Amino acid sequence: MSTGTESAPQQERLAEIDLSLHLLIDGELVAGAETMPVVNPATEEVIVDCPRGSVRQFDRAVGAAKVAFRSWSRSPVEARRQVLLRIAEVIDAHAEELAAVLTAEQGKPLADARHEVAGTAAFFRHVAGLEVPSEVVEDSDERRVEIRRRPLGVVAAILPWNAPLLVIAFKVPAALLTGNTVVVKPAATTPLATLLLARLVAGLVPPGVVNVVTDANDLGGVLTSHPDVAKVTFTGSTATGLKVLASASRDLKRVTLELGGNDAAIVLDDADPSTVAAGIFRGAFWNCGQVCLAIKRLYVHDSIYEEVCRELVALAEGTVVGAGVEEGAQMGPLQNRMQFEKVRAFLADAEEHGRVLCGGEVAGRAGYFVAPTVVADIAEGSRLVDEEQFGPILPVLRYATTDEAIRRANASAYGLGASVWSSDLERATEVADQLEAGTVWINKHIDVAPHIPQAGAKHSGLGAELGDVGLLEYTQVQVLNIDK
Repeated sequence: MSTGTESAPQQERLAEIDLSLHLLIDGELVAGAETMPVVNPATEEVIVDCPRGSVRQFDRAVGAAKVAFRSWSRSPVEARRQVLLRIAEVIDAHAEELAAVLTAEQGKPLADARHEVAGTAAFFRHVAGLEVPSEVVEDSDERRVEIRRRPLGVVAAILPWNAPLLVIAFKVPAALLTGNTVVVKPAATTPLATLLLARLVAGLVPPGVVNVVTDANDLGGVLTSHPDVAKVTFTGSTATGLKVLASASRDLKRVTLELGGNDAAIVLDDADPSTVAAGIFRGAFWNCGQVCLAIKRLYVHDSIYEEVCRELVALAEGTVVGAGVEEGAQMGPLQNRMQFEKVRAFLADAEEHGRVLCGGEVAGRAGYFVAPTVVADIAEGSRLVDEEQFGPILPVLRYATTDEAIRRANASAYGLGASVWSSDLERATEVADQLEAGTVWINKHIDVAPHIPQAGAKHSGLGAELGDVGLLEYTQVQVLNIDK
């Protein structure tokens, strides 16, 4: 692990950005009922005090969205497409501002923040080109039957802190294209980029169609239980997702949940360690391991176990860890103090139950930094293997037979993603077919695109996002049956 040098121009850029941000309610930028501090995870210093919404402001936002739904849902699809395209254009036009703010509050390297901003615009553009389907299932002398897709109403979009802008693009464009209106609630520790985006789009959408209200991680229940919210789309932990589901079930709201993962990767004995190591490393440590789809457990055949470990250690030790604005930084800090303390507990577990090959907490500097950590000779029954660490610690587990690896990979309550690494595509596919996960990659991990649906199995979620499948999550089936 090495550290980078601070980039003064980027700090100056952040200082030039107007961070006097507001909530967006019914087309107006309004002050919060209170304010709350937003902390830079690389310095542990307050960036700015941002608006904090109240129960009343959430109610106002839902009410505005409900009123706006009447006209928005009846507007031509082409008009809604143009709104999505204009949002994409304004994101591109302000990409550097958004990236600088995202790096400051989330911690990721500036290059990754720029990539997230560009991806957000690209996802909006992709959805703008989709069709809301209808289907004629019968057109006979007796009847004509059509299956139509109607909008649901007000959608509550609750965001995580690991990729706040990109997850907006997982939810909002699909909701809008299908004729719904939206109330967005960003995570309490990363509200700034979302509020900046709200300011940029305030004049691009009709009043009430998009609303953005913050909280201190204490008012999510106002949305999930609100009688005028028709659907909740949530990305976050399984524990919170269960609470969202329980709250939404009281009046049968539609729900999409993209929840936690404990993704297993299986390296078959025919894989070349030097070939697969880089892809595995990125799949485990990208965004400081704070990705629901990241590799959380790596199963490696006995015959190549030590070699794979050596390759991963070399990559970890060569990774530049530092603040996102530092020149050459490849991995930033964990996003918040609570997550930092959780990861420190996982480090203690790793030292007790396994052999730490490299990494660990970064001492001697402020910020929530943990160097990429590789842990060998650890097994099921330890916290690091059984739970979702959501940080830069990878347990590497030995196995003897392929059947054993499959059984152990599936022995988890989670089922978000998985991957198989092999030089034999047919053999890898046979293994992939037996893994219990919503997405299974072969010789790669975390390959996400706007046209590829993403869904979780078991405790990793309900429903799907992205692609045509994800678009339909924002619609109600209506059967039109005409007597001839």
